[in-house]
Amino acid sequence: MEEVLSPRVVFPNRVLPYLLVAPQLAITLVFFYWPASQALYQSMLREDPFGLNSSFVWFDNFKRVLSDPSYLNSIKVTAVFSVATAFVAMSVALLLAVMADKVVRGRGLYRTLLIWPYAVAPAIAGMLWLFLFNPSIGTLAYGLRWMGISWDPLLNGTDAMILVVAAASWKQISYNFLFFVAGLQAIPKTLIEAAAIDGAGPTKRFWTIVFPLLAPTTFFLLVINTTYAFIDTFGIIHTVTGGGPGKATETLVYKLYNDGFVNLILGDSAAQSVILMAMVVALAIFQFRFVEKRVHYG
Repeated sequence: MEEVLSPRVVFPNRVLPYLLVAPQLAITLVFFYWPASQALYQSMLREDPFGLNSSFVWFDNFKRVLSDPSYLNSIKVTAVFSVATAFVAMSVALLLAVMADKVVRGRGLYRTLLIWPYAVAPAIAGMLWLFLFNPSIGTLAYGLRWMGISWDPLLNGTDAMILVVAAASWKQISYNFLFFVAGLQAIPKTLIEAAAIDGAGPTKRFWTIVFPLLAPTTFFLLVINTTYAFIDTFGIIHTVTGGGPGKATETLVYKLYNDGFVNLILGDSAAQSVILMAMVVALAIFQFRFVEKRVHYG
């Protein structure tokens, strides 16, 4: 008689499960909950620039930050930057993944070349794009001027935003490309062949079969790319524009750095970190509560 396999894991004693999860819990406690609780505590303090004297001011730092016009400008800049980066990074990655899925000869080499940019550090990616589009020495900037296109990201805020969005998107395209390729390979070819036999063209087959079946992958990448644009693009902003010109590219995470580590306004910086964390958590909850309902997992 065959033994019925149970999906529930049975441990030999009650202590072993807690020992197995203890390292992960310890790491999360030390590197997330403890710093987060410290930031929440410091956000209610008014400290001198050297941290020698402090007084408890409750929510005064939050009131001052949320009424600061430069902070409200950073929220607008972050919204534009995040939406543009996520859209460009995911659109280009999906296009490249669809093209790579059709390649027959040299498929492995083609995919490897597209994955390489993901190994580049954000600061290095920022320097690369800065040299390419520097208005004085940039090779591609020279090409833009030759075509009669005015380009100066050092003085023009729109040009600076386009440059940091391009650099941040280029850094993330490889990551998105990997997941889209894996999603495309999981789609049964028989569905696409049956649609082709019924007379559906490539465009119709993509929008009616391929794209809906990629919805779980697209939703996952939407969450990851939004979080990446909010938090993980500091190195690119710092190396390419430094938040300028005139705070045109100063995102929330970069303003937090400026106020805390450059201007030494510690209480305001801690309040900004708490607000930024609340924004990212609220955005993730919104995506899972409302956007995920439109995703079909087959």
